[in-house]
Amino acid sequence: MSRSESLAAYLRAQARRCLDRVESDDGGRNARRALALLDAAAYAGGLPEDDPLILMLDQAGCYGPLGCEAFDPGEAGTRLIRAWEGAEPHELLLSLPAAITAVPERHDQEYGTTPH
Repeated sequence: MSRSESLAAYLRAQARRCLDRVESDDGGRNARRALALLDAAAYAGGLPEDDPLILMLDQAGCYGPLGCEAFDPGEAGTRLIRAWEGAEPHELLLSLPAAITAVPERHDQEYGTTPH
């Protein structure tokens, strides 16, 4: 499976998760998230392996240390994806690396530690 296909499969799984959530007072939020993620999955599945977005996600570690594992954006990336309700699909992909790398900085600030 290519990195583009792996990313698309991950986004489709997250869309299914949104559709499976039953919240009587969500105001259509889960449906909007599911549609936005399905749109992003269709977009991602069509990206070539050398697309700058795929390479950027690889650099952020979303495909493991060797760049050949299944797509996994980590906890921070997953939170961003699960909260995504729209905009353009490439905007979601562009925002993932910043979300992933921002977590250690916040952790350092909260606990007064410095990176080693």
